[in-house]
Amino acid sequence: MNKEWMESYSAEETREVGRQLGLSCRSGEIVLLHGDLGVGKTVFTKGFAEGMGIEEPVSSPTFTIVQIYESGRMPLYHFDVYRIADVEEMEEVGYEDYFFGDGVCLVEWAELVSEILPDHCINVTITKDPAQGLDYRKICIAR
Repeated sequence: MNKEWMESYSAEETREVGRQLGLSCRSGEIVLLHGDLGVGKTVFTKGFAEGMGIEEPVSSPTFTIVQIYESGRMPLYHFDVYRIADVEEMEEVGYEDYFFGDGVCLVEWAELVSEILPDHCINVTITKDPAQGLDYRKICIAR
């Protein structure tokens, strides 16, 4: 497994890390976002979508489970499974069509549905370190 570590000192830098990953993503990839509430997962996702050429506003699909963006160079399926009570809810939204389709999936709170995730995912972990400042983030991308 290849790991890259980056440091971010602002929301703009976190967004840029996401944008760079979005630029390099390929059809069929699944990106898993890990991190506590408020670490910047949605900021990262907005940058990721920009990197994919998506110009429409991106928000967290907390109450809809999946948000679909089709205006980029390929579809982006943005999952937020924070409120999933049971993996069967993922089956109800037809997750397999997205996970094994032609677009890119980005899944926030992926650890809550770990039993249905394929092995070939890209893991992005965002952590805070208050000793480094309120806006500091450490971002690990593991492929």
